[in-house]
Amino acid sequence: MARRRGSAWTAAVRTPVGACSAVLLAVVVLLAVVAPLVWGDAAGAIDTDAIGQGPSGAHWFGTDSLGRDLFFRTLVATRLSIGLALLATAIGVGVGVLLGTLPSVLPRWAGRLLVAAVDIAVAFPGLLLALFFAVIFGVGTQGAVLAIAFAMAPGFARLVQTLSASVSGRDYIAAARIAGVGRIRLLARHVLPNIGEPLVVNATIGAGSSLLAFAGLSFLGIGVQAPDYDWGRLLREGLDGIYVSPVAALAPAAAVVLAGLAFNLVGETVAAVVGVRTRASRRAAGPLPAASGDTVGADPAADAVLVVENLRVAFPGPAGWTVPVRGVSFSVRRGEAIGVVGESGSGKSLTALAVSRLIEAPGVVTADRLEFDGKPVDKAPDRELGTSLAMVFQDPMTSFNPARRVGRQLAEVSEQHHGLSRRAAFARAVDRLAAVRVPAAARRARQYPHEFSGGMRQRAMIGMGLMGQPKLVIADEPTTALDVTVQRQVLRLLARTREAEGAAIMLISHDIAVVSQTCERMLVMYAGRVVEDLPTGSPAQHPYTRALLATTVDLDTDRDEPLAVIPGRPPEPDQVPGGCAFAARCPLASEECRTEDPVLAPTAEGHRVACWHPQVSVLSGQSHEEGAA
Repeated sequence: MARRRGSAWTAAVRTPVGACSAVLLAVVVLLAVVAPLVWGDAAGAIDTDAIGQGPSGAHWFGTDSLGRDLFFRTLVATRLSIGLALLATAIGVGVGVLLGTLPSVLPRWAGRLLVAAVDIAVAFPGLLLALFFAVIFGVGTQGAVLAIAFAMAPGFARLVQTLSASVSGRDYIAAARIAGVGRIRLLARHVLPNIGEPLVVNATIGAGSSLLAFAGLSFLGIGVQAPDYDWGRLLREGLDGIYVSPVAALAPAAAVVLAGLAFNLVGETVAAVVGVRTRASRRAAGPLPAASGDTVGADPAADAVLVVENLRVAFPGPAGWTVPVRGVSFSVRRGEAIGVVGESGSGKSLTALAVSRLIEAPGVVTADRLEFDGKPVDKAPDRELGTSLAMVFQDPMTSFNPARRVGRQLAEVSEQHHGLSRRAAFARAVDRLAAVRVPAAARRARQYPHEFSGGMRQRAMIGMGLMGQPKLVIADEPTTALDVTVQRQVLRLLARTREAEGAAIMLISHDIAVVSQTCERMLVMYAGRVVEDLPTGSPAQHPYTRALLATTVDLDTDRDEPLAVIPGRPPEPDQVPGGCAFAARCPLASEECRTEDPVLAPTAEGHRVACWHPQVSVLSGQSHEEGAA
């Protein structure tokens, strides 16, 4: 762990921002430690023969009203300025964390009062709060420290409340509560450690704001008092003669700016280290495991709009790489409709996201060949990919921005990718909503997503994909959570889109019956691999496909018989056994199945199966006897 953090810090410091922050922080810290020891006496020496002089070789920044060297005084003031800012930040963060966590410990009514008080305090500017508390705590260094600390506390309290609320709903928090862990122990052991990183980042950046606020209070005369001095007090003293000797005021002002910049850059560097922690773990996971190379891909057609060969998606973990998509190969012809089926966790959605270039770090996508419309996906321009490939997500409510009107969200596609004006893009959005059968499209375009029904949101999502000229529409569970009538309407809409636009359709679904009725080809995925690629209506040969078919319920299902189920559960992506992943659940499994992974190889025209014991079955529309014959 120490090595990972060290490498992350090293990588961050090598960046321009990291290098500048490291240099500035080192200079500030060095001056804070060394300057009072080396130049303390020179900064306090009074020279009546050099009162009010300008910059010279003897006095680089000139002298003040008592002849004291302003350059040395600016350097010496670093310790007090930085020390007081850090002290105020530490107190402010501590009080903020306390106020942010107290609502979880106090009675409900008291917690609500405290949250309301924090919300009211956050509504006021920080400097105004600092002035208010400075009057309460009194003029002087101690009062200024407390004033700035208490002015910072509400912001950190609100941050802690927000972060704690996001963590409190996690399963491990519920498990700790069930186990009888007390509230204070729950906060200390489970909540605060999981929100510590953003607090550290914000505290580092907040130190720069604290430094500026402290200089402001001293400049106003309610901060550091004589004979002590900080940058704010030096700035105030030098302001009187700014037209005669501007350096006297500009020197401490520049010191405040540089020190504040150092804290802010350090905050950004810390944020970068926190952000690359996952990438550091990815490097620590070691090199990606070599591809098995045993997938035999079918030769793609000349008119293929999407070609995928040996696609793999991997994520780093503590014990190494997890590969939830393992060597997927297929192609989609222009205007073709293919379905992808399988249980949850089989890799269907990850395959679609990888094809759409939507896998985010630390995920890694590799493929021997991944082309869309004849071009490598990783090299396709965003504008071209955004207009030619449409993605319909499973839950439009989470895909649409709830704070923006539907029409404006659709219009954004044409504004960004087609260069249309705001009015022209909105007109096209209304036209696309009408094309997907949204009633009163002009009025609906001015409504928010929550004002749409589930089926209408799904249609609007398809309409967003049609804002361009899609050559491929990837629909990820577009009919989930919809009733049968709306489901049929959405499927018909996809079919009409295919006919009108000439677009290929890639339909991902758990429902094998829906896919068999809608698509021409079917890809059956299990444990991150395609185990069968077959034309719809042809006999199924893989035991897993046969098992999925057996669980399909229709009007001809005998209600006196128990519902068919597939025993067991799919393996976790990081626990895929050797050999065939389905062997533990397959009634036909042999020793060969448990030791050797079968190759996805062609068995008939347009039919590929990865199984050592393929058997003939049928899809909907044929009887088992016809399939056996």
